[in-house]
Amino acid sequence: APAAKSNFEKGPLVGLVTLVLLVATLAFFKGLIGRLAIFGAVVIGYLLALVLGDVDTSAITAAPWLGLPEFHTPTFSLAVLPLFLPAVIALVAENIGHVKSVGQMTGTDLDPLIGRALAADGVATVLAGAGGGSATTTYAENIGVMAATRVYSTAAYWVAAVVAIALSLCPKVGAAISAIPPGVLGGATIVLYGLVGILGVRIWLTNHVDFSRPINQMTAAIPLIIGIADFTWQLGSLTFTGIALGAIAALLVFHGMRLLEYLGDLVRTGQSDCPD
Repeated sequence: APAAKSNFEKGPLVGLVTLVLLVATLAFFKGLIGRLAIFGAVVIGYLLALVLGDVDTSAITAAPWLGLPEFHTPTFSLAVLPLFLPAVIALVAENIGHVKSVGQMTGTDLDPLIGRALAADGVATVLAGAGGGSATTTYAENIGVMAATRVYSTAAYWVAAVVAIALSLCPKVGAAISAIPPGVLGGATIVLYGLVGILGVRIWLTNHVDFSRPINQMTAAIPLIIGIADFTWQLGSLTFTGIALGAIAALLVFHGMRLLEYLGDLVRTGQSDCPD
């Protein structure tokens, strides 16, 4: 949420145009055009930014048409390893949420595949890092696109992956994508990030979570605000941000309240309904 807001504020006009076009296209058109609403809105927002002079095209002009990636051998430093702990906690929580969201959208129980998804992220990150690339993970933007387009075919994503690799060999395309104004991205991500949140609420509803119980209220409410407000906590050289702190808070609140409920029942009645 803070990332979408920050980008939107850097170009509110093109951001608003992108957002309105996206919503209007989804509402007015059906079929292929409706499914391409996000892509179309971003392209039109980009063109508007070009007309307004908000796009720096110098990098696009200077970039060659063909190019290979620059590989770097990895280096290891035990001193920096703890710095990755907050990111790992955040990504585990994020990835599990993404898998559950896709399962909700497709009506498929994907919970047994969560371990495989986390392992695949780890293997992909190791492979990318071995050549000097950045870490890889699942992305809320892609989950939002799936929710908006209702395209869940794995074949489509295989094709998208191959096309992405081919386009990565053209630095000019990379420069053009990098030049997308923040305002355009802000307008699109307001929708995409919001859809991920709505999918989470849908999971609660589908599974009939009883929000009349204080334990469920607190387990949802506290991490929700911590995550959206992007709380941060500095512990020496470690920095824990909203998603990591929200995930930790959910575990502590839920299990802490269950323990207190159990102890309270024991004190009041000498027995407890808590199974564990």
